[in-house]
This record gives sequence, structure tokens and C-alpha cells, in this order.
Amino acid sequence: MPNIKPKQRVFVAGHKGMVGSALVRKLALEPSIELVTCARKQLDLTDQQAVFEFLAAQKIDQIYLAAARVGGIHANNTYPAEFIYENLAIQNNIIHGAHLADVDKLLFLGSSCIYPKLALQPMAESALLTNTLEPTNEPYAIAKIAGIKMCESYNRQYGRQYRSVMPTNLHGSNDNYHPENSHAIPALIQRFHQAKIQGDSKVVAWGSGKPMREFLYVDDMADASVFVMNLDNKQYQASTQEMLSHINVGTGEDCTIKTLVETVAKVVGFDGEIVFDTSKPDGAPRKLMDVSRLSSLGWRYQISLQEGLAHAYQWYVDNVEQARSH
Repeated sequence: MPNIKPKQRVFVAGHKGMVGSALVRKLALEPSIELVTCARKQLDLTDQQAVFEFLAAQKIDQIYLAAARVGGIHANNTYPAEFIYENLAIQNNIIHGAHLADVDKLLFLGSSCIYPKLALQPMAESALLTNTLEPTNEPYAIAKIAGIKMCESYNRQYGRQYRSVMPTNLHGSNDNYHPENSHAIPALIQRFHQAKIQGDSKVVAWGSGKPMREFLYVDDMADASVFVMNLDNKQYQASTQEMLSHINVGTGEDCTIKTLVETVAKVVGFDGEIVFDTSKPDGAPRKLMDVSRLSSLGWRYQISLQEGLAHAYQWYVDNVEQARSH
């Protein structure tokens, strides 16, 4: 009988979200992996006992922790208590539950908002905890910082391989198109699409268009996550520090909001006028990730902004618009 290696059982927490679903698409291509997912109705990740029992029963080899309570500025401002409580609960339950179930490998997904509001640009991993955070999403950022430190603490004390990646602004399939809680790209796609359908002659965009932002397509994020998860431990430890072990994921390139808005208009096919409403806030002048740590390990993004936006728009038309018209 040939010695058939058992498949790796890989649990993706938050598999219905934008990043989680991209991870599922990526991991499903690996014949050596058996994917484990669980819908929210079956498993409430804020329920400690339920999570511990699930992980103990499932015999998991690796966990991608992509589950989180997320949203834009409006949602962060409106629900700060839920944002800090639910994110801390999910992380605590899964990370400690993984340890109790003797799961040796875990990848925690954070956010670029962990960095100080006035961090030097581009933002290096070493900027963490050097100054005060952006007040609007401080509760969310604090939860994410706690997740990084939790992973590092289990590595220090128990020799686990619990790693953390911090993505820049993401976009792509399965993005959130909620009218109030969506991020910039889905909001723009929706606005330009409606204007095109209605034959509007102009679209108003918030702010001056001058701030610089970085955007990464979500399938590139999934690719980087799998890359970091499977790095040799010696290589990973040589590139990071014990209590500064998280890795930024981004393109290392940014563009003005004006360029972003014009690119979305082009992808959607809106050829009317774009007006920038300078009475609306701009936010930070620049937010760019320093991705030299990840680059030195051998990973680089593949999908350009325009190509990613075209994929995102197609998904919106096929799913969100389709659902509305039925």
C-alpha cells in the first residue's frame, strides 16, 4: 500500500466575508487540504464554550482567523462597544481554543488601523504602539492589537506558530455594499453604477481628492496569507521579532483619491462630470504600508488596481444588482 499522507484540515473562520471567501477560493485549489467551515447559525464565534467544543472535536491542523466585526467610519463611530467586545471575544475564543485543541498553526488577520494616526509614511511594523490611534476606529484597532499580542504571547510561552498579517485597504468579490457601512470602493462603484443607469450627468465625490491611499485586491491578500502561514518557522523568525512579529500586506504603492475615483468611473463606464465636494472631510493625507518585510520574504502583489476594480465591479453587477432586480 502506498503511504498516503493525510490531508491537512484547515479551518477558515469568517469564510463568508470578503477575505474569508477569498481564502476559501485559494485553499480549495490545494488537493492536500481539507477545508473546514462553519456558518454563523451553527457556530457563534463569540460563544466561548461552543468554540472550544468545536475546535476540540474537529481535529484542525491550521486556522485562518478572518472572522471579525467590521465596517467603515460610520459603523465604527456608531457601534464602538460592539466593535471592541465582539472582536475581542472572537479572537480570544479562537486563539485560546486553538491552543487548548493543540492546533499549532494559526494566522490572525488584522488591519492597517492598528498604526498611530500620525504614523510616519510608509507605515512600518515598528510603528505599532508608538503613538495615539485614530479616535473613530480606536476600539476596533485596540482589539486587533490585542490579537497580535495574544498570538505572540502563545508563541513565547508555548512555542506555537501563531502569526499575524496586517492588510492595507482591500476590495474585491464579496465586498460590503451596505448603504451606510460600506468602505470607499464599494460606495463609489455603487454611486457610479446608479448614475450610469439613471443617465446622470455628474457624480459628487467627497473631499478634495488629494489624499493618498493604497488598495490591494482581496485575492492577492488571500495569496499573501497562505504564503505567510506556510513560511518555514526559522525563516519567519529571522525576519520578525518575538514581540513585533506581525507582517504588513499591501502593494507598497498608493494613488490619490482623485485617481481612484476616476479609475472607478472608467471601469463602471460613467463618462459624466466628477465634482469633488471640498466641504467634506479628507481624513489623513496619506496611508501607505511599508511592505519591505514581506517583500524580503519573497511575496509581491499580482493584480493591478484597474484589474481588481474591474473584477469587483463585475461581482457587484452579477450579485448585488442581480439580487435587487429580482
